[in-house]
Amino acid sequence: MPGATLFFSTLMSDEARSIARGLEKRDPHLLDRLIERYQYRLFRYLVYVTGNRERAEDFFQETWIRVLERGHQYDGKSKFEAWLFAIARHLVIDWQRSKKPQSLDTLTDPDQEHPLQLANEDDPSPLHQVLSQEQEENVQASLERIPAIYREVLVLRFQEELQIEEMAGVLSVPLSTVKSRLYRGLQALREALRRGPA
Repeated sequence: MPGATLFFSTLMSDEARSIARGLEKRDPHLLDRLIERYQYRLFRYLVYVTGNRERAEDFFQETWIRVLERGHQYDGKSKFEAWLFAIARHLVIDWQRSKKPQSLDTLTDPDQEHPLQLANEDDPSPLHQVLSQEQEENVQASLERIPAIYREVLVLRFQEELQIEEMAGVLSVPLSTVKSRLYRGLQALREALRRGPA
């Protein structure tokens, strides 16, 4: 139904432009609505990326401060949540750089010969198949045991449901890198699930 898709994408871009206008005016009511709408997803993302609930709370607060301060930079051409996750991610990277000499980006896997090819996005993803076979808490515990660079892409793709292109924007990496990290992340998650609880 191409008509429905076009209608939906028009609605999405209208909403994005409306958010951009509101942020430019520093509309406090808009910010309240955005926090209410995205707080759970943003906090969940930050907990997975940092691996620490208290630190995630600090980044959560700081992310919304940045949204208010830099709202004029959001142009409404992409989804608001992609812009929001990019802000949060940059805060975490800055913190990691001050803590240790390497950031998430420097952990890129050099071997990218097998990028993940998503055959049909309507088919259940490998992660969803794993989720249906294992208890959710086992999956959550296993996610925490895999490297942050892979955990991040799995969360963005399968929990936040960002498209590959949007993820590339959030992570500031090429599509091939996103696909490679997804492929390797799924392998690491399967291995962690197979080993069972730590």
